[in-house]
Amino acid sequence: MDLSTGQFFVLGINAAQVESQLSRINPKEFIVPDKLIEKPEFFETFRNHRAILTPQPSARFDSQNAIKRLKTLYGVNAMDAFGDFSRAELAAAGALLDYVELTQKGKVPRVAALRRPSAGDLMEIDAATRRNLELVLTISGERRGSLLSIIDQTVTGPGARLLAAYLSSPLTRPDQINARLDAVQYLLNENGLRQDLRAKLKGSGDIARSLSRLSLGRGGPRDLAAIGKGLEIADELANLLADDALLPPLLTKAKEQLGHNRSQIDRLNFALAEDLPLLARDGGFIAENFDPDLDELRGLKSHSRQLIAALQQKYREETNVSTLKIKHNNVLGYFIEISAGQADKIPIEADSTFIHRQTLANAIRFTTVELNELDSKVATAGDKAVTLELEFFELLRQEILDAGEQVATAAEALAVIDLFCSQAELSESRGWCRPIVDDSLELSITAGKHPVVEQAVVQQDEGQPETFIANDCHLNSDARMWLLTGPNMAGKSTFLRQNALIVVLAQIGSYVPATKAHIGVVDRLFSRVGAADDLAKGRSTFMVEMVETAIILNQATERSFVILDEIGRGTATFDGLSIAWATVESLLEVNHSRSLFATHYHELTALAEKQAALSCHTMKIKEWQDQIIFMHEVVDGTADRSYGIHVAKLAGLPSNTVNRANEILEKLEKGDEASTISLLANDLPLFQVQNTAPPPAKIPEHLKTLETALKAVNPDDLSPREALESLYQLRALMAEAD
Repeated sequence: MDLSTGQFFVLGINAAQVESQLSRINPKEFIVPDKLIEKPEFFETFRNHRAILTPQPSARFDSQNAIKRLKTLYGVNAMDAFGDFSRAELAAAGALLDYVELTQKGKVPRVAALRRPSAGDLMEIDAATRRNLELVLTISGERRGSLLSIIDQTVTGPGARLLAAYLSSPLTRPDQINARLDAVQYLLNENGLRQDLRAKLKGSGDIARSLSRLSLGRGGPRDLAAIGKGLEIADELANLLADDALLPPLLTKAKEQLGHNRSQIDRLNFALAEDLPLLARDGGFIAENFDPDLDELRGLKSHSRQLIAALQQKYREETNVSTLKIKHNNVLGYFIEISAGQADKIPIEADSTFIHRQTLANAIRFTTVELNELDSKVATAGDKAVTLELEFFELLRQEILDAGEQVATAAEALAVIDLFCSQAELSESRGWCRPIVDDSLELSITAGKHPVVEQAVVQQDEGQPETFIANDCHLNSDARMWLLTGPNMAGKSTFLRQNALIVVLAQIGSYVPATKAHIGVVDRLFSRVGAADDLAKGRSTFMVEMVETAIILNQATERSFVILDEIGRGTATFDGLSIAWATVESLLEVNHSRSLFATHYHELTALAEKQAALSCHTMKIKEWQDQIIFMHEVVDGTADRSYGIHVAKLAGLPSNTVNRANEILEKLEKGDEASTISLLANDLPLFQVQNTAPPPAKIPEHLKTLETALKAVNPDDLSPREALESLYQLRALMAEAD
C-alpha cells in the first residue's frame, strides 16, 4: 500500500521470490507475522531488510477477520467483484489494512480497489541484478547516475513516480508492451500536440497526494485548490486529445479518464479564494459571495469602524450633542461618552434608548441595546467566520472524497500522459528507435549504446555523441551465447550492461538507444557483473560471486537473458577456469538462456568448436609504439592477450614494478609454468630491480658553464651597476647555449 496515493496491491509468491519482489517494490516498511520470522527459509531475507522490518502478532493475519475489514472498507457484502484472491492474499491485505488503521489512529486513507498484478506479466529481476544495472539507484544509493535519472523527462511528480514504477517492473506480454509503444510513437509523431500537453501538465500538481492528505485529515485549503487546478488541466488535456480518431488505445483510455469532473472544478473555483493559507484553521480561504452569512461576519470584522462611525453620527443627530463619541475599552466594550455639562441632553428614563453605564468627574457614559448587539457581533465575528469556514472546508473535503475514485482516475491519467510524452521527448532528442517486441527468442540489437555512459560521454565531450562507439548484439535460439574476450578497460562490462538495459527499456514500452532492435520478451534478467564482498554475512568476494552464479543456474530459463562477467576469477586459476567452463556448458545445454559471457580465460574459446550455439567475440584494439588503443568495438574473433600489465601502467603502478611484470610474463609465456615460477621464486630478482637506482643524468656542457658563472656571482658584493652587468653576462651565456 502506498499511503501517499492510495494504491493497494496484493500478490501471492513463493519463498524464493520474496527477495526479488522486495527489491522491485523497495518499500519503506515491511510487516510480517512474528511466527514467520522463525522459519529458516526467510532468515536471510529478514536479515537483509531488518531496517524496515516490523513484526506483528500473527493474529492480525487471520483471513476471516481480513475479509470483514476489506468488506467494511469498500462497503460491499462480498469481495468477488475485486477478484479471486487466495486466503494468504486476503490475510496479508487485511493485516496491512489493520496496521494502517493502527498507525494512522483510526484514519484510513482513501484506498483504491485491491488489485493483483499477474506474476507472469512482470519480468523478474533479482536484487543483485538491480544493483548491478543501477536501474533506479546507483550502487552508492544515489538517483543521479542511474538509468532513471537519464531517461526521466517527466514534468510532474506523479509522472516521475510512474516512470520509476515502470522501470522497476518491466512487462513480459508483447501486447501490453506494444500498446505503450504505440502511445509513445503517436506522441513522437505529433510534436505540436506533445508540446501543448507538456506545457499544461507542468501546472497540474500532485492530485493523488493531495487527495490522500485530505482523506487522512491532514490536508488543507491548498490541497483542495491543487485538486481543482489539476482537474481543470485534466479537462483541458481531454479537449486537446478529443479530435483525433487515430488516438492509440492507451491514450484514448486516458482521455476518457480525464473528463467528467466539471462539477468539482466549478464548485472549487467558486468556493476558494485566490490567496490560500496553509492550514484551514487560519481562515480566509473561502471566496466572497460563496455564503451570505460568512460575508456578513467578514463585513462586521473588517468594517467595524465604519459601522461604529455611522452609529455615532446617528446618536449625535438624535441628541443634538455634536461632541458625542462612541469609544471602546476592555472593561465596558463599546460605550457612548458625553461631557458632564451636556448630561441633561440625554434622557435616562426607564423607557429611554440610552442606558447609563458610568459617571466620571468630567464625563458620563451610556450604552444602548443596539450598541451592545453590535459590540457582541464585532467581538465574535472573527471566530464565527473561521468556524463557518471550517464547516465549509469539511463540506468541500467530503465532496471531493465522495468523488475520490473519479478524481484518482483523472490523476492516474495525467501521470500516464506525462510519462508517454516524456518518453517521446526522450526518443526525439536522443534519436532512439522503436524496438520490435514479440514472443520469439530473438535478441538482436544493431548499433546499441549504453544510455547512461553515452550521456556521460556527451557531457564530457561538449555534446559530441559520435565519441561513443555503438555495437551490435545478435542472439537467438540457434546462437544463444556470445563469449567475449579482450583486455580490461576495453568496454566489455559496458557492452554487457547496455544490452541488458536495452532489454529493460524495450519491455517497459520505451524506445531504445539503437538504430534497430528486435527483442523476444525476456521473462527473467540476470546479471553477474563486478566484485564485492558481504562481510556482514561472512561472505568473501568469491562466495558472493558463486551465490549469484548459483541463483542464475538454478532459475534461468530459455526466455531469460543472462550477462556474466569474469566468472571464476576470485580463486585459483585452474579452479576458476573449471567453474567458468562448466557454467558456460550449463547455460548452453541446461538453461538454454540467451547469454553474454565476458572472460579472460581464453581457453574457453575452444568450446566454440563443439558448441554450435556459442560464438566468440572480442574487443577491438590497436597497438602503436608499444602502446595499445582501446577501440571499444566488439568484433568477431578472440583475444590472444589480456593486456593487464598495460592497464596496470595506466593505473599508475611504479615503472620498475611494470617492467618486472613484463619480464615475468615473458618468461612465463616462453617456458613451462611450474618450472618458471619456481625459478623466479628462487632468483628473487624483484628486490634487485626495486633497489637499483637509475643512473644519474649527464649534465650538458653549456649548463656546466652557466652553473660555474652563477657560482662566481656574490650578490652581496655587487653594486647596482655590477648586478645589472652580471645579468647581461648570464643572458649572453644562455643565448650561446641555445
